[in-house]
Amino acid sequence: MNDNDLGHERDGEGVPPVSPEEDLMMLGAFVDGELPAGEREALQARLADDPRAAARVAAWRAQKAALQALCEGARVSGEDTLPGAVEAAGNAPAVLVLRPGVPWWWRAGIAAAWVAVGAGLAVAATALVPRLAPGLAPELAAVPAQAAALGDTPEAFARRADIAYAVYSPEQRHPVEVGAADEAHLVAWLSRRLGKPLSVPSLDEYGYTLVGGRLLPGNTGPAAQFMYENDAGERLTLYVGSSAAQRDPVRLLRDGSRRTFYWSTERTGYALSGPQTEAKLREIALDVCGALGGKPGQW
Repeated sequence: MNDNDLGHERDGEGVPPVSPEEDLMMLGAFVDGELPAGEREALQARLADDPRAAARVAAWRAQKAALQALCEGARVSGEDTLPGAVEAAGNAPAVLVLRPGVPWWWRAGIAAAWVAVGAGLAVAATALVPRLAPGLAPELAAVPAQAAALGDTPEAFARRADIAYAVYSPEQRHPVEVGAADEAHLVAWLSRRLGKPLSVPSLDEYGYTLVGGRLLPGNTGPAAQFMYENDAGERLTLYVGSSAAQRDPVRLLRDGSRRTFYWSTERTGYALSGPQTEAKLREIALDVCGALGGKPGQW
């Protein structure tokens, strides 16, 4: 499905067609929580069967979370130590500090331009190779996929899981796409999209219950995220995707107050992320690893 297809009428529903621009506006309103309840529920049901639109919504939410984090991190340091700062904090707007030098958006624009140039060269090379060297085209056509697989290191996999946790665990209104009430549908849907049977391990003994899950983009294909929550409101996420390795041991990634234990079993990567202390989260990760087919020897 592409942008030109967004406005097409759904079969058998009698819904009048909308333009691509109107559809994008509706998706934007959905991300900002501005849709009425009826329209929001209908669009959420549609996203379950529309991976392109679901990926667009996920990307916008990630961008929104990143911008919010940037603005919160740009408050003037030490301002809350001034007399009366605590009382005024509720009414004072966020303050952004502008410093001389090259603007961040200029550096980001240059980086984006180089990415676009690289993508254009890759597309051009893919189009020219079959014409310039027909006999070598099959081998050369496989190079980008092989390079992508080689670039998907276990640590890169863990960082995607950590970012997904940082983006979606604070969400209150839309933490997941499909709730735990539809667990059977959720597992069947994500298993079909990832092309492998998935299972959701129980964390009841640790006080965590399943909230639901969502589809996410991975490095070489779709990925899945399952979210859990305890009575205190703390959340853990289990990120699942393809792995280039047959088996990897359980390892730890630290990022601020977040911790991610990650491993792979039978070319499937797993990453458990949360704010727990390392010892407690490691205990949960080892149990999850065993429940999902991991071997004690790999720990």
